[in-house]
Amino acid sequence: MAVRIRLARRGRKKRPFYQIVVADSESPRDGRFIEKIGIYNPLPETAEVRVNAERLKYWMDNGAKPSDTVRGLIRKHGVGAGS
Repeated sequence: MAVRIRLARRGRKKRPFYQIVVADSESPRDGRFIEKIGIYNPLPETAEVRVNAERLKYWMDNGAKPSDTVRGLIRKHGVGAGS
C-alpha cells in the first residue's frame, strides 16, 4: 500500500477549502483517508495553512510521499518536515 499526503477538497461551489490528509494512493481524491493532518484555505488575502508537524514528520518517516501541491505548501509556509 503506497501512502500519499495530499489535499481533499471540501467547501461549496466557488469556495474551496482543503484538508491535508494521509491516504492510500489508490483512494479517490475526496474518498477514504487514513488521517487528517491539517487544513489549507486559499481564500483569505494570505492563505491559511495549518499542519500538525508532529504527525507530518511521523508519516514522512514511515514512507508517505507528499503530493507536489502539498510539498509546495510545506516549503512556502515553512511547516513541518519540508521534504
